[in-house]
Amino acid sequence: MGKEQCSGRPGSCYAVLGVRPDASAGEIRSAYRKLAMKWHPDKRGREPWLAEEANRRFQQIHEAYQVLSDEKRRTLYDAGLYDPVQDNEDEVEGFHDFVQEMLMLMRNVRREEKEHSLEELQQMLAEMARDFATPLSSPRWFDSPLI
Repeated sequence: MGKEQCSGRPGSCYAVLGVRPDASAGEIRSAYRKLAMKWHPDKRGREPWLAEEANRRFQQIHEAYQVLSDEKRRTLYDAGLYDPVQDNEDEVEGFHDFVQEMLMLMRNVRREEKEHSLEELQQMLAEMARDFATPLSSPRWFDSPLI
């Protein structure tokens, strides 16, 4: 796909499979199967002039399905946070968990109805980044007494 087509909206993964962004898993699977059968290189091998196009299309279809059929990849893709070019299973898993944790924290803050200034949010993010950059040692929260 050039994988960049799947990450850019005009040639998005949804467009490659011909489904809407709110398509169900069943609709995505059905569209994938239909297109994979149509563009499978073995079916187009009898027509040499179409073989290269079939290979390209089949690869696009397969890559789009890989993104949209996996719930975590799809969630990150829909949020604009997934790069199919740099796909790594462990990173997807970890990043998805991180995003879910951030969303949970944001919901909790909303319930508290406490508003933070941009400076406070930047400070919190800087502290988080510093925590990630420090060498492995016992986390600070281990040192604090349980409440």
